[in-house]
Amino acid sequence: MKKRWIAAAMACTMTASLLAGCSSGSGQTEAGTQAESAKTEAGSEAAGDTAAAKSEDLSGTITFTIWDNNLNDFIEQNDMVGKFQETYPNADIEVEKIKDDSEYWNAMKMRASANQLPDVMFNKTFTLSRFKDYLVDLSDTEAAKNNELAAGYAVNGKILGIPMTSGYEYVYYWKDMFQEAGVEVPTTWPEFVEVAKKLQDYYGKDNPDFMAIACGLKDEWPDYPFMEFMPALESGNGQNWNSMATQDAPFAEGTDINKAYHKVNELFTSGALGKDPLGLSKDQVTTLFSAKEAAITALGDWGLQDIQSGAEDTSQLGTFYLPTRDSESDPYNVIVQGDSFMGVTTHSQNPELAKAFVEWFYSDAWYPEYINYVSSSSSMTNFPKEKDPILAQADELCPDMNLVMYDGGGDDFTAIQNETSFDYKKLGAQMLTNGFDLQKTLDELNTKWAAARQKLGIQ
Repeated sequence: MKKRWIAAAMACTMTASLLAGCSSGSGQTEAGTQAESAKTEAGSEAAGDTAAAKSEDLSGTITFTIWDNNLNDFIEQNDMVGKFQETYPNADIEVEKIKDDSEYWNAMKMRASANQLPDVMFNKTFTLSRFKDYLVDLSDTEAAKNNELAAGYAVNGKILGIPMTSGYEYVYYWKDMFQEAGVEVPTTWPEFVEVAKKLQDYYGKDNPDFMAIACGLKDEWPDYPFMEFMPALESGNGQNWNSMATQDAPFAEGTDINKAYHKVNELFTSGALGKDPLGLSKDQVTTLFSAKEAAITALGDWGLQDIQSGAEDTSQLGTFYLPTRDSESDPYNVIVQGDSFMGVTTHSQNPELAKAFVEWFYSDAWYPEYINYVSSSSSMTNFPKEKDPILAQADELCPDMNLVMYDGGGDDFTAIQNETSFDYKKLGAQMLTNGFDLQKTLDELNTKWAAARQKLGIQ
């Protein structure tokens, strides 16, 4: 159901500035100065009038469809439509809030077929390719040029969506526990495994419930920093899931996912996750970590609030990026994800106004206040958001990071995944079960994968 906010147009104050050259010669008189000043003022007024006229030329109504509750609340509280009309007084926006993302994607799929997509819509990393034929190229917009992630998610060289936010993944650790155990922040995968083992041995000898790495595999999904992201980190291919959809044997020896999962298996079976990671949930292990019953946990930036709410003191809490590289001579790959990609659809009857709205959304008229309202990081280079000091430590420890733009996988990957019942998060939990054979499992997945591609006709 559409929810519409229409605000009265407000007076628009526009400013422009011109650089006026000044002669250093003796012939510069007060009259000349006044004339130059009047010329500058007239020029400023003319520029302002031109910009205002251009804004007034754009008129009509566009529909902006969202599912994000936080964004919806911010739009209502800050009168987005009214603020937009300060610059575009003859324009109107219908904000359509859909219940949740599942309902949103179902609605967008049906509307695409019926040629009824909204003027402006959001996409995820894994849906950009799905709607690529229905999205306008935004490469020439200032919003795209100023976005640090947009180009990394281009489809066939076209920027089809501009991400509102960026998200990073962190390894949280207790600095004082590292110091007491005599270990340092690791910078390679072998070092990470060794540090985890030393922490487990040091604190586990007196505390049988200690977990060097707090990972609640009862819920399965908390292993995602390892099982979901490490294949992409292995070679810096953020499109790894889409690449797999084009291969008959993506789990074969030597592939990124094969190497990554053997690394994870080594870590998970080393004892560094404590005696019963399968019996503990994410909330339980976060509580243990907050109480320093664990030394390490891997979570996104959103996890900081969970830890802070449970810990008495976070002065010794630090962060670093998961080091998956084999040696220091390899690139230090770090996952970054764009989220909520705003795009203009080909179904728009007023594409110029829709593009103007996107430009406005990412301008200083709207974006800075919004990005400070949410906990996510800014995706705009011209509107940086200072990280929490605890999260910023990871950047300080990794000045040579290589950002990997992560894509969650497109329709082909999802179709094959469903056909083969490949669930990477469940697979991580299975590594802790008795008698599990990783290589045998990967070989079986290869067989299923090739059969699924043939059955589905995916090339």
